[in-house]
Amino acid sequence: MAAYFGNAAEDLVPDGLAGFARAHASLLTHDTEHGYLLARDTAPGRRVGLLSGGGSGHEPLHAGFVGRGMLDAAVPGRIFASPHNRSLYEASVAAAREDGVLHIVKNYTGDRINFGIAAERLAHRGIPCARVLVDDDLASDSEDIRAGRRGTGGTVLVEKILGAAADSGLGLDELARLGHDLVARCRTLAVASRAHTAPGTDRPAFELDPGQLEFGVGIHGERADRARVHGPSRELVAEMTGALLEALAPAPGDPVIALVNGLGSVTPLELYGVFGELGRQLDDRGTVLSRSLVGDYVTALDMRGFSITLMVADPLVLERYDAPVRTAALNW
Repeated sequence: MAAYFGNAAEDLVPDGLAGFARAHASLLTHDTEHGYLLARDTAPGRRVGLLSGGGSGHEPLHAGFVGRGMLDAAVPGRIFASPHNRSLYEASVAAAREDGVLHIVKNYTGDRINFGIAAERLAHRGIPCARVLVDDDLASDSEDIRAGRRGTGGTVLVEKILGAAADSGLGLDELARLGHDLVARCRTLAVASRAHTAPGTDRPAFELDPGQLEFGVGIHGERADRARVHGPSRELVAEMTGALLEALAPAPGDPVIALVNGLGSVTPLELYGVFGELGRQLDDRGTVLSRSLVGDYVTALDMRGFSITLMVADPLVLERYDAPVRTAALNW
């Protein structure tokens, strides 16, 4: 346990959740029996509850986005592990509104299975449920990967925009269609110069040669299909930006929302430097950078790396992004 501050490796998640809930008691409640967090204050006009969840170790995802303008509930699992379907079911019952509940699910096998079981139980109870599957990770966009693209940083933007849409009174089917459209507009690419260390072992998830970085790493330490030289940021960000824009193919003048996200051990100084390079790359390519977030939003424990997410927007997407939000991690 030397690399982490805590009582024991197995206590990191319950102790962290208890402290988080106490620190943000004005925003949410913590159901310790079923292991979920529930917003105290959401828009009265919502007809659908929004719920997301996944493994711990990615904080502030998802607990930090529970509150007015975003999620009604979040269900954390163990470190890098899906939450149990029983917890997802109980949280869904608590979060559901008159038109049901929308599950926002990152594309990992365990999450898909457990959210699916919870949805089946909700159907037996007569609670409508739909799913938005977030699969924005460009590095895993390959026919050789049967599970498809992974869900990563784009989840934050999807949750924010869907939250504003839910506040406006959209129904379940409308929100599900909007979510699918948002995911299609969004891609993420991540790099790392050092893997995370597993609590209790203090060993890195993978080793890199000196001067190398993993180009296309996953948020659970999944290896990329290649490494590259850890050179100047302008060259690295140019390569990442080019790959993202090629995948998204925005029309000239289309606005984009950008997220420069730290994976756990990169300093704010470095992240703002990356954002500056991203802005220059977008300017040079004629892409309009309309909105941005810079900071730690979807981490991977103590991984030394960052991700860039781009979402192609339109006036309504920007309006919903700008809508008020009050959560532990986003507040405007």
